[in-house]
Amino acid sequence: MVKSAANPDGIPIEVFDGLRSGVAKDRSQFWKDFAIMFYGANRPGAKVSQGMLDQFWLWSMQGGLKNVYDSIKAFSETDFHEDLKKFDVPTLVMHGEDDQIVPIDISGRRSAKLIKGAKELFYPDLPHGLTATNADQVNADLLKFLKSVQQARRASA
Repeated sequence: MVKSAANPDGIPIEVFDGLRSGVAKDRSQFWKDFAIMFYGANRPGAKVSQGMLDQFWLWSMQGGLKNVYDSIKAFSETDFHEDLKKFDVPTLVMHGEDDQIVPIDISGRRSAKLIKGAKELFYPDLPHGLTATNADQVNADLLKFLKSVQQARRASA
């Protein structure tokens, strides 16, 4: 995700440095603040319960400080573009179009283009945490995709 010569549309390293700083300085408050953007609770009409935000905080606080700190480098600076081109299994790319954590244009849309034959589902107005905020919709779409893969395999057998 980080901006580089190979990824000119990426996010400046300073953003990830800010994440590392927040985690190192006051990780408890960092996770409380991060949860709001993760689930889109800062958007008009958002229906995100305090329980969901608290659960995110609890799970996040259970991660070891060094592990969380180091994971920021791993998810932001590892280039998966060539790996995505090698996928040879049915793949569904799901992404919220209002993802405030991982911008859709440099991740979901790009991944769908790199993975041969990928099916893409981009959800208008949904956040990064769409599997929690819109679990019924996501699960129905996952089941539909899995059934379509199963039907395709039967038809080609």
